[in-house]
Amino acid sequence: MTKINYDGREFASVQNSVSGEVSAETVFHYHQKEDLVWAEYEGGEIVFGNLIAKVLENGNLEMRYQHLNKQGTLMTGVCHSTPEILADERLRLYEKWQWTSGDLTKGESIIEEIKR
Repeated sequence: MTKINYDGREFASVQNSVSGEVSAETVFHYHQKEDLVWAEYEGGEIVFGNLIAKVLENGNLEMRYQHLNKQGTLMTGVCHSTPEILADERLRLYEKWQWTSGDLTKGESIIEEIKR
């Protein structure tokens, strides 16, 4: 399996469940040090957010996230992301998440690396 380096990559949402708050206007700025990955994100309904993740043995990401939305509500959740390397070498992350605040709903989303 190819080790993925997330450092310096930017992502945007291409698909999300209806109970999610991330949209195509939300941009994620990723960083990495060894098996630790973190990101800041903002845009759309998100005023500011951040996440922290661990790279698992199989290459997937186990993460926790938190953000402040435009309604002034602090939101938190957990997410499991499965990476895919696209033909043009950008990354796509398939995400299964659940809110740990609010209504506790589950959802799925896909974010893709922004073309530069």
